Amino acid sequence: MNNQNMMCDLETGVCGVADEDPIQRFDLNQQIKKITLYYVTDPICSHCWALEPVLNRFLQQYGQYFNVNIIMGGLLASWHGFGDSANGIQKPSDVEEHWKEVGKHSRMPIDGTLWRENPVRSSYPPSRVYKVIQNKYKGKENEFLRRAREAVFAFNQNIGEEQVLIEIVNQIGLNGSQVFEESELEEAQNRLEQDFDLVARLGVTGFPTVIMVDEEGKGVKIVGARTLETYVDALVQILNDPVKPKQVKPLAKWIKESPLLFSKEIEVMYGVESSKVEPFIASELSEGSYHIKHILGELYVEA
Repeated sequence: MNNQNMMCDLETGVCGVADEDPIQRFDLNQQIKKITLYYVTDPICSHCWALEPVLNRFLQQYGQYFNVNIIMGGLLASWHGFGDSANGIQKPSDVEEHWKEVGKHSRMPIDGTLWRENPVRSSYPPSRVYKVIQNKYKGKENEFLRRAREAVFAFNQNIGEEQVLIEIVNQIGLNGSQVFEESELEEAQNRLEQDFDLVARLGVTGFPTVIMVDEEGKGVKIVGARTLETYVDALVQILNDPVKPKQVKPLAKWIKESPLLFSKEIEVMYGVESSKVEPFIASELSEGSYHIKHILGELYVEA
């Protein structure tokens, strides 16, 4: 409770904070726009991984203005007939340098050597697991997606493989074997196809894509990993009103929800310089509750 609510002013006759004017007009019929934010992504989309720090902050500070709908885009059905000539990708080993470039530019750690040693054959298996969790264990699906991305990008694990997926699902407190078995059923593929249909209707051809739509079907589309200001400006544009950011949650609370955070994420969320991230962590978290580690030249903190 705000202590100011307990203050009673004898002159205004108000308990709490008094408005400046004793008589004010208002309109109960005024409608607040309901916005849906569609985030079209894929478990192996490197630019989606690069977007995590900005997207995390945007959702934390402005999530009160919209409902979020995360959609699987189907980046890689298989390597049979696949080609991305724009990025010079014709075979799995071609992806390694592209991923490393994205990691270097974004400072979200990306190893990439699995594309030579043990390449992901399709992004559909982790996408189907996501859909099963989304359908049966609402609220756990994004935790799975985050863990899957950590595994494939930073820790070089093939998230197209059964055992890797089972272990990730186990980590979030669900029955990995059961979830994976369900992900192999036709129903899971049908749910994934429904996402693909929505992606097509939204006119999305690249990932990440963020689309904000109002109740009248009018909206804005942002393609690619952009700055925080880009997403805020788009939100203001669709609301046609100024927006007020919420206070970001303390690191101690955030790390309970996301037990592994990379330096770039902390820098973006709290406006901390990279050289000051470690002392910032020490000031925010209790001693013995975390470990500082390094991977691919980047610091990360683990609860």
